[in-house]
Amino acid sequence: MDDNETTGLTSGRLTLSVVGTGTRRQLRVVARSAEELSDFDGIVSTSVDESILEGSLSPVNARAVRAQIPWLQPRPVGLVTSAGVGDRLGLATPGHVKAFRTYGNGIVPVFAQQSIREMDRLGRTPQEVLDDATFGALEAGWDRQVGADADHLKTAVDIDRCLEAGFTSFTLDPGEYVRDVTASYQGDLTDVPWTALEDDESSMLRRYSAGTIDLGEFSLRVDDVELRRAAHKYAAAVAYTVSMYRHLTTHADYPVEVEVAIDETAAPTTIAEHVYMATEMKRLGMQWVSFAPRYIGAFEKGVEYIGDTDVLATSLRQHFAVASALGPYKLSLHSGSDKFKIYSLAADATGGMLHLKTSGTSYLEALGVAAVCAPSLFREIYDVSRDAYQGARASYQVSAVRERTPLSNDVADAALDTLVTSFDSRQILHVGYGAVLTLRDEQGARWLNDELHSLLAAESDRYKNALEVHIGRHLAPLKGTSRHT
Repeated sequence: MDDNETTGLTSGRLTLSVVGTGTRRQLRVVARSAEELSDFDGIVSTSVDESILEGSLSPVNARAVRAQIPWLQPRPVGLVTSAGVGDRLGLATPGHVKAFRTYGNGIVPVFAQQSIREMDRLGRTPQEVLDDATFGALEAGWDRQVGADADHLKTAVDIDRCLEAGFTSFTLDPGEYVRDVTASYQGDLTDVPWTALEDDESSMLRRYSAGTIDLGEFSLRVDDVELRRAAHKYAAAVAYTVSMYRHLTTHADYPVEVEVAIDETAAPTTIAEHVYMATEMKRLGMQWVSFAPRYIGAFEKGVEYIGDTDVLATSLRQHFAVASALGPYKLSLHSGSDKFKIYSLAADATGGMLHLKTSGTSYLEALGVAAVCAPSLFREIYDVSRDAYQGARASYQVSAVRERTPLSNDVADAALDTLVTSFDSRQILHVGYGAVLTLRDEQGARWLNDELHSLLAAESDRYKNALEVHIGRHLAPLKGTSRHT
């Protein structure tokens, strides 16, 4: 087997690396004796001076790698500046490593990050997501801390699946329990789950009647009307979040941390509503490291922030004041891909107590490689994504209009890459991944998925370099802003 370029990592008496390309990638471990390779699975060849194991990129070998190289074992990230860089294909981590090395000094990476929704849509297990990130980090010679985020978990079953795999950050998403609050709402709280909240209406009202809440730069008084609206909107979400948190902390037998995410909901989270959620979760014994409210403006998938950035900056400072007063905990920017005009203001507003999440943008960079290097493959991917858009968009915040996009045959080969960058077609490609990567031919093979993987193996340097530049644009504005070490 021909080796690809790899730096590998040394731990004690072992040298570990990933060699080969594409489907021929394997783990290589060099030791002084065969006995030192007992935790690994593979074929061992022995000479006078050393023993060499070559084995598959299997769960057994991933666990052994993490056991031998402790910094590749994910652990809680804490309050430092951090960024999650999801990977739908399982191939992006070497490029992510290049981006963090060049642009992300001081930012803790979360290479293993995927929502349970995306895992299920793609037929990937939490273990596969974590192991792909482990082998990608090893291949690139990453030598610092990593996290692993099980994103947008909605049930205890989801939590258990990700605990079994070894994730350390758990993003709890009670969005389905957030109620709409109409302008005509009159303050009735009979539908609040008081028993689950270990509370009653009169006790709640007394807790918030003390007057103004000091938030440092800001002060806030949550009046009776705002409180009732906040409870009507978020009480059931609080109760469900607490139930998931208690399940997690009861079943976890290693250190974990929690994020709470309500970003995928219809209406922005007001500052008073943030105070209500944080106060009630804290009263019920929760501890969390980051919080993702539904911010003002639009954080649509794969495109720039839509809204007034000055208004957002003020809102971020106010949300961070709540996080500082009632935590401390970080603010989290979900759907953070490609929001280039807000990274600096978010870092400034939070002093670096910020977690940034990207996901589909790395997949889009892969499609950019296809557009340049494999026009026929890209046209197939684009057509499938375009046909699937009306169904695929239901799970995501997007506003692309398919009718504003051209047919693939109407675009010259030299201009195909513009479909990856133009607003409507970019969003269509972003959310069409499920249809593309699970499409099967008559023999049952995932043919577009397989062809894209083969292309990226052949063009691995191009893909890594594209990721370095694109993810680097996300990281550079955050570097050096953290208040915590």
